[in-house]
Amino acid sequence: MRKLIALVAVAVLALPVFAQQKEKERLQNSGHVMQEILDIPDGIPHDLLQRAECVLVLPSVKKAAIGIGGNYGRGVMTCRGGANYRGAWGPPAFYALEGGNIGFQLGGEATDFVLLVMNPKGAKSLLHSKVKLGADAAAAAGPKGRDAQAATDVVLKAEILTYSRSKGLFAGVSLEGTTLRSDGGANKNFYGKDVNAEDIIVHHKVGMPGAAHTLIAALNQSAAHNKSDPKSLKHP
Repeated sequence: MRKLIALVAVAVLALPVFAQQKEKERLQNSGHVMQEILDIPDGIPHDLLQRAECVLVLPSVKKAAIGIGGNYGRGVMTCRGGANYRGAWGPPAFYALEGGNIGFQLGGEATDFVLLVMNPKGAKSLLHSKVKLGADAAAAAGPKGRDAQAATDVVLKAEILTYSRSKGLFAGVSLEGTTLRSDGGANKNFYGKDVNAEDIIVHHKVGMPGAAHTLIAALNQSAAHNKSDPKSLKHP
């Protein structure tokens, strides 16, 4: 009996460590996905990334993730620091993407999603509430390569631009109808305390984790500075 109690106690103590490791791997995978996508010659236009206030990466979303509650993917969001998003990329917060529309984008292999948040209004929405793409925030399939200049109207109107990579193919993809929300459980598991997305991204109540190195290094290499029009960075 004592041995059983001891085993149960060990298992209970190990749960937080296991949960933290799981989120750590998700963050590391997000970094590798971002690095690989930025190396695609005809991928995300650098001028768009340089104008993004935040970036979300959701690695390896699979059909196996489909359940009774609908489709979902999990990943992280990092934003530029400072009142007007002029600073360096900050600590990442964990996010979840949910909704039936994700299922249309999933093939037999894992699909990676990258979302660019293009203005402070979009960033503020994601930091404070659950957001339905296309309803609460204007979203559009992101242009790639030289298509960015040809899609100026889309870029100007969209608060969030969305991309996917599956089976080696990279393209802009529509995720209208899906929702984005802060993943409170994952944030607590990883950082070891109750912190929401605003605590992490705006108030910097956590430090930069080592597991975020690959993600932040990839973003710094391609878009270390915010090149948006300063007038567009004023808070609504």
